Amino acid sequence: AIHLAVAQFESADNMSDTGAAIRALVNCPVEAAAAPREKALTEFYTRWSDEALVIDQWFGMQASCSLPGTLDRVKALMQHEAFTWTNPNRLRSVVVSFAFQNTVNFHNKDGSGYEYLADCVIELNSLNPQLAARVLSPLTRWRKYDLERQALMKAQLERILEQEALSPDVYEIASKSV
Repeated sequence: AIHLAVAQFESADNMSDTGAAIRALVNCPVEAAAAPREKALTEFYTRWSDEALVIDQWFGMQASCSLPGTLDRVKALMQHEAFTWTNPNRLRSVVVSFAFQNTVNFHNKDGSGYEYLADCVIELNSLNPQLAARVLSPLTRWRKYDLERQALMKAQLERILEQEALSPDVYEIASKSV
């Protein structure tokens, strides 16, 4: 499968085939996929670095990966030269892809996904309160999960509410959810 994905990436003449090959490599749990994955991601970024929407996809593919360790990857992506907190599309490509699409890692039993999202909401509160309020929504659904996850999610909502200078947008969503 790794060889097929690499071959498809190398021979692709359209974005659909290229994206599918990278997604296959990004989500492949076999250790032998690590080097081809990094090579393909680097080549893709280099080729498309001037196309903002394509780079948003590049970020999103990685943030939505269901493999263990993805949260660390997401945090590293937020340190990437192309990432910025002030570009809503770029922010969504990382934060929303992780919190809304990556249910395996976001809902990790250790609560690290919830803490990460709360950290992002707190950071965004002063930069873009409307976006902060929108990305908060996965935590507002805490009642739909098991008791352990409920407690972890609710604790992050309460931590958000404890912040000074909380925007009305974020306050409204968080306070109605606890």
